[in-house]
Amino acid sequence: MKFETLATQGFIDLKKQNHAVSTPIYANTAYSFDSIEHALNLFDLKVEGDIYSRLSNPSNDMIEKRIAALEGGVGALATSSGQSAVLITILNIAQCGDEIITSSKIYGGTYNLFSKTFKQMGIKFIFIDSDNLEDYENAITDKTKCIYTETLGNPSIKVADIEGLANIAHKHGIPLVVDNTVPTPYLCRPIEFGADIIVHSTTKYISGHGNAMGGIIVDSGKFDWSQNDKFPMYTEPDESYHGIIYTKEFGNMAFIVKSRAHLVRDLGCIQSPFNAYLTQLGLESLHVRMERHCENAMKVAKHLEKHPHINFVNYPYLESSPDYKLAQKYLKHGASSLIGFGVNGDGTKFIEALNLFIHATNLGDVRSVITYPAGTTHRQLSAEQKIRAGITDDFMRASIGLENIDDIIEDLENAIRISRT
Repeated sequence: MKFETLATQGFIDLKKQNHAVSTPIYANTAYSFDSIEHALNLFDLKVEGDIYSRLSNPSNDMIEKRIAALEGGVGALATSSGQSAVLITILNIAQCGDEIITSSKIYGGTYNLFSKTFKQMGIKFIFIDSDNLEDYENAITDKTKCIYTETLGNPSIKVADIEGLANIAHKHGIPLVVDNTVPTPYLCRPIEFGADIIVHSTTKYISGHGNAMGGIIVDSGKFDWSQNDKFPMYTEPDESYHGIIYTKEFGNMAFIVKSRAHLVRDLGCIQSPFNAYLTQLGLESLHVRMERHCENAMKVAKHLEKHPHINFVNYPYLESSPDYKLAQKYLKHGASSLIGFGVNGDGTKFIEALNLFIHATNLGDVRSVITYPAGTTHRQLSAEQKIRAGITDDFMRASIGLENIDDIIEDLENAIRISRT
């Protein structure tokens, strides 16, 4: 099946769904066992199946299979939010005393998670300010357990050199983790360029309607966790499962099985069946929505680029963008809907003068959304950290929706005019 068909009809078994065309919501907590032996085998991870909805649920299973297939992975795990997807992924790779390398130009919530919360757990993050690959490689030590990046930085809209980062990571025997939220697999499949683990906030474009919190982790199945002694949690016995060794028992699915069997079991941040159902509905129209998102965003970016009262425009599909060549390599069908720009006027007046744009911190919605990062998503960062992340006082992040493009541009024009009065 091609992308569009997988997104709409992949893995449907109508007989198992009592011939229901739309996958039902399995709003139950527990599942019955066929026998004592069946229960024992489930708890020993010897057979697949549902035990309790804190671990798995048939509603979640559908989006996990579809998104894993769309990304080109071997398996996936639906989590309660994008943040929990990142949390589970990092805890599945690093332990107290380990280090992880990432860009300073990442989502503010992730930056805070890395710099503050994980610090309390004894996991150190090294933030790289430049786009120079050598700076990433020079930061690697014997304590480094992975490189983490965003395909399209939020809100910097920087394009990551996925292949370059993957080559560096693999040279040193560590995986590359990529947050692919903003492009979605419709615009970019990082696994094809060497990424090992993919994370998404499905709350954004995949769900697409601002009504279902969720995240997902996709395992490429290509990273060999037993190639060195860096990942003993995969190559040494797990006492909580009678000494099971994940790499021996599960091969190329060791990462995603451990994510569910160990971390989600203990931490409980699984996606709810209802949200998984809403996410599936969004996924079915993802390809159509992303085309219009990209079309509208490109028109807005070109309009703002020529505007006399706009200080700058960040959109990697503009030929003037320093990331244009990378965008052409990694983003074949478009650069998504995020645009960063600076208003040469009163920022407060600009935002409050907008009528069509919704002032909120979400993105990837069918509706156009405006965000002032310095005062919201990156407010917890210090002045120095904001500068490192590329967040200036005039910086606006726009998520361009699916409204009529003339209405979108008219709303922006009116707000720019008012901001200068």
